[in-house]
Amino acid sequence: MDRMDETRPVIDPDDGTVLAIRTIAMPGDTNPAGDIFGGWLMSQMDLAAGNMAGRVAKGRAATVSVDAMTFHRPVKVGDEVTLFARLMHRGRTSMRIHVEAWARDRHGDSAHQVTAADFTFVALDASGAKRPLPPAD
Repeated sequence: MDRMDETRPVIDPDDGTVLAIRTIAMPGDTNPAGDIFGGWLMSQMDLAAGNMAGRVAKGRAATVSVDAMTFHRPVKVGDEVTLFARLMHRGRTSMRIHVEAWARDRHGDSAHQVTAADFTFVALDASGAKRPLPPAD
């Protein structure tokens, strides 16, 4: 589903997209230019992907890689940041989760996609070794 238009984001149960996190960008999250630091946004995206990975793995999972991210527009202090996650691929021990980040001006109605990335996670056992994913529900 293409969400690049300037509409309010929605959850799409048909493709498995879920609302993973919604937060407010705060002054402490800014870079020297006064925009929200890209690393803060990436960490929020990793949390969103990790939320889904934990449910898929039914336990511990760790980030293995993140594909390239392109920032389409800045996130400003006070923006509502919404992160959507979708399981794209399920392997034997790993999974790929697509995360989209959207920002809405705190006084506006329309949201804009600011970036997206695919996160790869691996399921881990109690000792930190890879383990097979449980059967899908």
